Amino acid sequence: QVQLVESGGGLVQAGGSLTLSCAASGLTLRNWAVGWFRQAPGKEREFVAAINWSGGRTFFGDSVNGRFTISRDNAKNTVCLQMNSLKPEDTADYYCAARGYWSGTWGTKDMAHWGKGTLVTVSS
Repeated sequence: QVQLVESGGGLVQAGGSLTLSCAASGLTLRNWAVGWFRQAPGKEREFVAAINWSGGRTFFGDSVNGRFTISRDNAKNTVCLQMNSLKPEDTADYYCAARGYWSGTWGTKDMAHWGKGTLVTVSS
């Protein structure tokens, strides 16, 4: 059974940092492109960041570009999202998701597997 499990969420003050992790089981993550998405209350799920199978290509949403980085450790079957200079508007449930190909578009319907999310709350 494929599982993606996010961790690392929590409460942080504006300007602070958090690192989220996505751990996979039942799935060899190095064969998959991985994306992070987020969903704030009352809003649609939006793309945050993505990384290709090798880690050599990354892509970010406009709202986080320059503040967030994404990395992967295929030996540990994990992908991390480093979030810096956090803002209250970054408050959301954060989800990791995987798909078997890389492209420049990242819609929620394109993803094959999803985690259940981890909550990030940024206080002002």
